[in-house]
Formats: sequence, C-alpha cells, structure tokens
Amino acid sequence: MPADIAPAAVDAVLLLGPTACGKSALALRAAGQVPLEIVAVDSAQVYRGMDVGTAKPGREERARVPHHLLDLRDPSQPYSAADFVRDATQAIETIRAHGRLPLLVGGTMLYAKALREGLSRLPSADAGVRREISAEAQRLGWPALHARLARVDPVTAARLPPNDAQRIQRALEVYTISGTPLSQLQGASRAPKPVLRTLALLPHDRAELHRRIEARFDAMLAAGLLDEVRALMQRGDLDPELPSLRSVGYRQAWEHLARSTPRADFRAAAIAATRQLAKRQITWLRSMTDAVVIDPFADEVFARIVRALRATEHTR
Repeated sequence: MPADIAPAAVDAVLLLGPTACGKSALALRAAGQVPLEIVAVDSAQVYRGMDVGTAKPGREERARVPHHLLDLRDPSQPYSAADFVRDATQAIETIRAHGRLPLLVGGTMLYAKALREGLSRLPSADAGVRREISAEAQRLGWPALHARLARVDPVTAARLPPNDAQRIQRALEVYTISGTPLSQLQGASRAPKPVLRTLALLPHDRAELHRRIEARFDAMLAAGLLDEVRALMQRGDLDPELPSLRSVGYRQAWEHLARSTPRADFRAAAIAATRQLAKRQITWLRSMTDAVVIDPFADEVFARIVRALRATEHTR
C-alpha cells in the first residue's frame, strides 16, 4: 500500500477540492465500495431553495447515500463556521453510531480549516446585530465599517481588506455581542476537534479545470439557475448582501436580473468569479501539508480514494 495512504485511526475523512473537480461524483461512487455517509462542507448547500446554483445532490442521490448538512437554513438566516463545526461534529458522531465512515465532501475551505484546527469559543451569530451592521454598511459603505473595526480590533482589521463585507460584519458582530475583540477570542482555548484524514484533490491541468467550470455553469443555466434566483428575488425579504446570496453564481445572477445586464456579460462574470474561487480553494489546499494529494483528473483517482478510505480505522 502506498505510504501516502497508510492505515490511520481517524474519526472521519475530508475529501476537499476546488469547485467543478468532481468531488461529489467521486464520493457517491466511493459509497458503492465503502460503507459511508456524506457530510457537505459547503456554505451554500446549507440553504433551502438554493439547489441548482449549489449543485446540491438530488433526491435520487440522497436516497442512495445518506447526506448531512443540507437545507439547514432559510437564505435569510446566518450560518457560520462555528455552526458548521458544531453540526459536522454531531453528524460525525451520528454516522459512526451507524457503523459507517463519515466522509466530509466540499470546497468551503474556511469550514474545513475550522474543523481541522478547532475553533475558538466565539459567540453564535445574532441575526438582529447582523441586520444593524448591514444597514449601517448600506448607508456608510464597508470601508467605513472597516475603519470602525480598526478602532476596536486593530489586529483583525489589519488582516482584512476594506471591502471584505462578510468578515468585517462577523468581527463587528462578535465585538458588539461580547465586548471583546475577535482577535482576543481567537487566541483563547479551542473546542475539541475530531481526528481527521484529509484527501486534497489538486488538479495538475488547470485548463481542464477551467473547461469543467464553464461546462458546469452552462449546465446550471440550462437547469434553471436564473429561475431559481428570480424566485428568491420575488420573496421580497432577501437582499444581495446576505451571506447566502454572496455565493459565486448567485451574486452575479442577482445583479444580472436586477440590472438587466447582457446575458453574455453575466455568464462571463460568473465563470470568471468561479475560476477565482477555484484558485483560492487550491491555495487553501496547498497549505494543508498533511493532506494526501490526489489529481482528480488522473486515471487512478477513484482507486486512490477508495484505498485511502479503506485504510481508515475508527478511533473509538
């Protein structure tokens, strides 16, 4: 057995990779070889009514292999990395109680990092506080709120760009709720974390990844992505600054529908944003130096994943 997939005692396996590299299909196929259940590591699949643009598994796939952490929230509600760690940890315990291997699959690297490294004990999200911060941002702009953050938490502000709305909002929310800067809380004791093996799908052929990104986005358009976003807009209680709707694809579709921009421009912007997302995901993966690296486009990819899954042993 190759050294990179030597037997290991773990609680669960992470299968991570950039968007459109085939993670979900490989996981579903692997379920035919290894008794497992899938846990989504995806910050958009947690939202109900956001199916097409998140490539959420359908009813047939969920019937064939149990999936966890899908459809947990309405798009108007927040969901944080701390929420994910709590829910994923519970899912891992549930799956292990079933006598199966928990396979966590996705590309939200912030969630994966939080689960791998543990999270500081931060206050839970507060929808009311977030609404107040968002309203101020609409009036003043995110750079102004970044300047405010610099006054109360200069350490966090120094590592955030002035327009990083999601993280500026979270840092101000934490300070508003707790009265303590996020940077101080992050240095405090961390919650216990599961023992994990990480499989990193890192494509050597970037051009092939780009081709797949484009093909998948066109498939989403054909499957009704714009109709899905139009239905979200027609609710009347959502806005594009919500974390759910800042997801790649949804953000560009909302702007396209709201401003009636040319369809070709919308498509190009969404594909470009997805490529940038994939680039960031690859950077995250390369930083995980303990991961088993597998090329998702190589002929032996499936065999290597199955070997790695079979080489795991439950720790408890």
